[in-house]
Amino acid sequence: MNNLYFLVIEGVIGAGKTSLASIMAEKLSARLVLEKFEENPFLEDFYRDPERYAFQTQLYFLLSRYRQQVELKQIDLFTNLLISDYMFAKDKLFATLNLNEKEISLYNLIAQQLEKDLPKPDLVVYLQASTDHLMANIKKRGRSYEKTINRDYIDSLNQIYNEFFFRYKDSPLIIVNTNEIDFVNNENDLNELIREIRQPVTGTVYYNPLKKT
Repeated sequence: MNNLYFLVIEGVIGAGKTSLASIMAEKLSARLVLEKFEENPFLEDFYRDPERYAFQTQLYFLLSRYRQQVELKQIDLFTNLLISDYMFAKDKLFATLNLNEKEISLYNLIAQQLEKDLPKPDLVVYLQASTDHLMANIKKRGRSYEKTINRDYIDSLNQIYNEFFFRYKDSPLIIVNTNEIDFVNNENDLNELIREIRQPVTGTVYYNPLKKT
């Protein structure tokens, strides 16, 4: 992975970004940075009552992600590759969906100040999936606080993600269609995906694996 130091794996809830980031970090002896979503004390309340707890949940995530991203700016001479399961810009996608007009105005004022000097990834891998695929993965992993997530919310979030990455130009990007692959349980799928990610990338590349027969 020449000239690649900061790799980000992104995707909607249930896309498998944490799984892929963890597997790749182990295989490539990279430093792993995971989003600490489970530490958000408002998250379970948000899924139960989104309108009431959206702003608290979003603000906690924003500040938590900012603190973690600031730490990434510290030079680590012993790290050749850094892999993260989120990018700071994703926070705005959730804010756009979850906050009302007044809340989003205040949120944007804070976010604009925080994001000025944060590091940008050398490569982003977006794990694209259908809403049905995402819902199946969410159900399969069985996290207690995700049991109340409804399909309409995931579908709306999926549309926002797709629109964002369709226009994304801040760094090289690989968009992966994950509907027909299982990089967690299928070694061949995983190796092919890693091989694709390790290729030099400029602009946007679409990786659309064919369904295995």
